[in-house]
Amino acid sequence: MNICVDVSYKSLNKYGEELCGDKVEVLKTKDSDIIILADGMGSGVKANILATLTTKILGTMFLNGALIEECIETIIKTLPICQVREVAYSTFSILQIFHNREAYLVEFDNPGCVFIRNGKLYHMPYKERKIYDKVIKEYRFKPETDDTFILMSDGVIHAGVGKVLNFGWTWDSMAEYSVNMSRETRSAARLATILSKACDDLYLQLPGDDTTVAAVRVMDAQIVDLFTGPPLNKSDDNLVIADFMKEDGTKIVCGGTSANIVSRVLKEEIKTSLNYTDPDLPPIAKIKGIDLVTEGVLTLTRALSLLKRYVENEVDEEFFMELDKENGGSAIAKLLIEDCTKLNLYVGKAMNEAHQNTALPFDLSIRMNLVEQLKEVLLRMGKNVNIKYY
Repeated sequence: MNICVDVSYKSLNKYGEELCGDKVEVLKTKDSDIIILADGMGSGVKANILATLTTKILGTMFLNGALIEECIETIIKTLPICQVREVAYSTFSILQIFHNREAYLVEFDNPGCVFIRNGKLYHMPYKERKIYDKVIKEYRFKPETDDTFILMSDGVIHAGVGKVLNFGWTWDSMAEYSVNMSRETRSAARLATILSKACDDLYLQLPGDDTTVAAVRVMDAQIVDLFTGPPLNKSDDNLVIADFMKEDGTKIVCGGTSANIVSRVLKEEIKTSLNYTDPDLPPIAKIKGIDLVTEGVLTLTRALSLLKRYVENEVDEEFFMELDKENGGSAIAKLLIEDCTKLNLYVGKAMNEAHQNTALPFDLSIRMNLVEQLKEVLLRMGKNVNIKYY
């Protein structure tokens, strides 16, 4: 079975700098995911330019099948020289994970990747090579489901120097903390946020260096099927439910009418929760064989709001507290962020008068608009999305 890759990263700017001197580029090819983390020398504008150039050059060359020797030669020849230090380069890490369970990692002067396998720190063998007087480390390995990789800039292991810790957050201490936190989290986003906050706390919220953590998790394909809205023709009720239940995925039903259709076709009772955890959202319900049953438009709107915050990287402790709340909107968003690689949407085209603006055509109705927005935000998250209309 092919694997999927969940990637997220968080950066802290050096205190007083508007731009970060670290840069992360995440690229997808038809058969692999590529994560590049570059750390430009110094800080501020110059470092940002160096790191951005590095990620763009490496990304473009890797996508076009270039060898690492060609990439490093190009980096050396392209980056401008610092007149003070008489060197100009950006350190970098490149991790490429192929969906057929092969992987390649190359590191140049960045702190080493933290490999976590079976909930423990795993020391991956590597080879050192010298290319144009630059020493690189190369790793070739077979990733396994639930493997976690932490790439970082040196601001991470320097966190706390001279403040909370005499010598900073050493690689060993950071690795141990990463292992412990990886056991308590499911998504790369949550893990990256936890590790970034730990760095910020060690710096006492005054980062002495640009600090970036990229978390990468390997997972099997996870399918979520979401049904919302009654079909245009009532005679298609059985068809839509047959299609909806056909694949072996997590099942979500959004909308009271939709839930009634599922209940009738599956001959299973709807049991509404009496737990009103959020006064702004109707409570969730249960139908045997369905993982999550919620109200429609209000709940999807709340879920979409959380998903948009996620893709805009507005992710912090408060975001995850919201994501963990016991309401339908949070539950949908959490499933789509943490337990979904492919979303199948089954959308009925019958109009709900409560959601219709009579001056607008159907495809601009609220529910359809929400479905289109949901599709766009999931695609931005790197998920696969299929929509079938009825």
